[in-house]
Amino acid sequence: MLTVKARAIDGPDQSFRAAEIERRDLDSNDVLIDIKYAGICHSDIHTAHGEWGPVDYPLVPGHEIAGIVKEVGPEVTKYKVGDRVGVGCMVGSCGECKNCQNGEEQYCLKGMVPTYAGVDKYGEPTQGGYSTHIVVVEDFVVRIPDSIGLDAAAPLLCAGITTFSPLNHWNAGPGKKVAVVGMGGLGHMAVQIAHAMGAEVTVLSQSLKKKEDGLALGADDYYATSDPETFEKLAGNFDLIINTVSAKINLDAYLGLIALDGTMVNLGAPAEPLPVSVMNLIGHRRSFAGSLIGGIRETQEMLDFCAEHNIAPKIEVVSADGIDEAYDRVLASDVKYRFVIDISTL
Repeated sequence: MLTVKARAIDGPDQSFRAAEIERRDLDSNDVLIDIKYAGICHSDIHTAHGEWGPVDYPLVPGHEIAGIVKEVGPEVTKYKVGDRVGVGCMVGSCGECKNCQNGEEQYCLKGMVPTYAGVDKYGEPTQGGYSTHIVVVEDFVVRIPDSIGLDAAAPLLCAGITTFSPLNHWNAGPGKKVAVVGMGGLGHMAVQIAHAMGAEVTVLSQSLKKKEDGLALGADDYYATSDPETFEKLAGNFDLIINTVSAKINLDAYLGLIALDGTMVNLGAPAEPLPVSVMNLIGHRRSFAGSLIGGIRETQEMLDFCAEHNIAPKIEVVSADGIDEAYDRVLASDVKYRFVIDISTL
């Protein structure tokens, strides 16, 4: 077992503390990664605060992991020592069900193994990337292109794939009108990716304070949802709406913006249920859907797409001692647009 440094939290109302955790010895197909950067995701905050259900504390969050391969098992064929690699939101699945066989491991019928707050194949709790090292089977490791800095790559392992996957699945591209709800960590990635795919992109944000940023990242239009005229002007306008907001919103108001046969996809996961009027769906053959992340194959495709189109998150690098403050700022929407922890500060 390898003992490594980490930052852990002991309860929903606790602060992060310095900790040591154990990483398993390498199996034949395992990769030991020297973590350089770990992104802070809103999911980390929900989980750390116990908002999505019971948590087995102490918890080490982090599923946006970028680093360097330090050691490989004897049967590893995909990676070698020194490779630039990443780990996202999952570190295992059954590998046998039809979803896994189709490269959709995130929807494993037996349940994928989350990078943290899960249970691995040995029955041990998984701990995430707020740590100096992690051991992951090679099939759940992705290669980071040389043109993407490791600090910028980290948020792509969640924010990038979470937005790329639905845009890819629902065929965002030339001739499609795509609206992005929310201009935060997920939203600013969705704008860049949808624009690069060739879609006409509109941002729907509570205010216009980030309008300049949105347009610079590739949005064609930008509207304030606090203005009631927005919903009148844009009624029935969009083929696809990507909702990135992790808070309660009036879904029916946004569904009214969808064109015939259009779809609204929910990415944000608020703790409370969100009501939807069925008549709002029936009236224009609209669809209301959800999307998680992407499989490993699609995650690699996303990274390569971002490298090709020079897409990267806007980040603010923080030290390990600044995690609690970063959480507070995320909740206050005071970040442009993603925090990344410099793991060397552990």
